[in-house]
Amino acid sequence: MANVRVERTDDGGFRATNARGAEVRIGGGDEDGVFTPVELLLAAVGGCNIVTVEPLTAQRNKRLVRLEMTVQAEKVEQSKLGPVTVAYDVELPSEDARAVFEAVAHRVHEKYCTVSRSLQEGTEVRLELP
Repeated sequence: MANVRVERTDDGGFRATNARGAEVRIGGGDEDGVFTPVELLLAAVGGCNIVTVEPLTAQRNKRLVRLEMTVQAEKVEQSKLGPVTVAYDVELPSEDARAVFEAVAHRVHEKYCTVSRSLQEGTEVRLELP
């Protein structure tokens, strides 16, 4: 089970923490040094894809020289995003690595990235109140 705790901090900001002690600051779009919730969602999509693509290409002896991506989406309504676009920016170790990278990236996107698949399939979000 995945689990994070989100809380208001003493300075009026917000933070999310996990059981391993990692922390990320959350705030509005006008604050420096924080992620907005939408940015965290996009980071989760990108992170899920990239941490899965990296070892799979490396296992096939095609470790990418540079592996980056940009993840973006625009709001289509006040509180709803339109399509999320994941754009890779890579430097291949050789031209024959392209086919491996593309196959892995497609497979990860379609089958193995929990975050992307959950968004695409519309995972239910439940609310529990005390």
